[in-house]
Amino acid sequence: MLKRTFLIGACLLALAAGLVACGDDEETTGMSGGATTTEMEGGSAGADNIVMVAAETPDLSTLVDAVTAAGLVKTLEEPGPYTVFAPTNQAFEALGGTLDMLLEPESKAELAEILTYHVVPGELTASELKDGQMLKTVQGDSLEVQIKGEEVTIEGAKVAMADVEASNGVVHVIDSVLLPPKG
Repeated sequence: MLKRTFLIGACLLALAAGLVACGDDEETTGMSGGATTTEMEGGSAGADNIVMVAAETPDLSTLVDAVTAAGLVKTLEEPGPYTVFAPTNQAFEALGGTLDMLLEPESKAELAEILTYHVVPGELTASELKDGQMLKTVQGDSLEVQIKGEEVTIEGAKVAMADVEASNGVVHVIDSVLLPPKG
């Protein structure tokens, strides 16, 4: 399971590689009651890259599997910074049979498109997200940030844990899989 998680995280990093991005290393605390890296089970206080952080997080094992199946591991191991909106295992389970179909080799391109829709060039911490902000993804479309009180959502997916630090960016764990707009 650790290997699977590592691979998904690596795929996310591979997706974002090669993009010109800029960000800062400003540290912030979690939002919406979320935990920081040091509070996250398996987290490593920013010493590991995004792929390693995902691999060390049991609730992101399906994401690691998907990143591996999409062939994105190397990209997500590249230097960033990157912001990754990482769906939990439960978020992927909500896709039902669609997930099984996406993990098939013939669906590699579609899976890669979905996963790259979860990656934004640059490092955006919770304090830098603003209500109504549009974030251009590696996939090419944009995600809308919505903030109501302490609740932060990205295209309707609730940020369950914010500001999980990695050596090449930041991860925000979300409760839904984001699907890019169709044609």
